[in-house]
Amino acid sequence: MTPTTTPEPSRREQLKARQQAETQRDKRRRTWTRIIGALVTVIVVAVVGYGLWTAIPEQGDTQRLAPDFTLTTTAGTSVTLSDQRPNPVLIYFNEGAGCASCTMQMAEIEKNPGFAEAGIEVLPIVMNSADQILPDLQQFGVTTPYLLDDGTVSKAYDVLDKGMHPGMPGHGFVLIDGDGVQRWNGNYPSMWLDPQELLNEVTTRLR
Repeated sequence: MTPTTTPEPSRREQLKARQQAETQRDKRRRTWTRIIGALVTVIVVAVVGYGLWTAIPEQGDTQRLAPDFTLTTTAGTSVTLSDQRPNPVLIYFNEGAGCASCTMQMAEIEKNPGFAEAGIEVLPIVMNSADQILPDLQQFGVTTPYLLDDGTVSKAYDVLDKGMHPGMPGHGFVLIDGDGVQRWNGNYPSMWLDPQELLNEVTTRLR
């Protein structure tokens, strides 16, 4: 009995089969490309959404006697909070040295004459030494002396762990009226608040 042999595929059939296989691979590749692209989009949207959510300002009206303090400054002087009465005081807690947006914030506050016109004393407080923070002030042309805190005042005002670095202040403000009463506080994870908007916030609460 003569064995049955399977005929060899013709060259045309081989070419057709190869093209079909390549077409299937291309379809699978395009499908995975779309899936990966969709996943990347979802991740990007989630990251952006989380960033926007965490950058939402936190504000609150308060009515408590502000903790008094005395701190040395970058000018070699000392400032006592209670000595500022009857003028209102706006404390600006920030991350200090190395935070360009923090120093820029103070530079822009200085350019707004509304704070001085309202009799508001702005006191920037950082947890740095004078040697650490002075180069930043010089770089941005800030002339207001910075108050140097070892963490005691920042802790008393509950501003620690509010920013990017554990154990450090974030980017926030505390308003104290002429009677030494804390009236308002605001924390801004975006590291910026327009000075005019800030002025509006504080003057509204001093009326």
